Amino acid sequence: MFTWIALILMIVGAINWGLMGLFKFNIIEKIFGRGKITRVIYTLVGISAIYTLLLLIIK
Repeated sequence: MFTWIALILMIVGAINWGLMGLFKFNIIEKIFGRGKITRVIYTLVGISAIYTLLLLIIK
């Protein structure tokens, strides 16, 4: 279950980075504003990436 959540968060992060690179549009900030919730989402995306990376290394 945790792996699926991590995967979904990574996909959301990747889509956000793609939109920022192509159109200078940050969908996370557009939805949640520039507050603590946005920072929490970015932190969760980063933790998910580290978790997934560790899963790849261990396998």
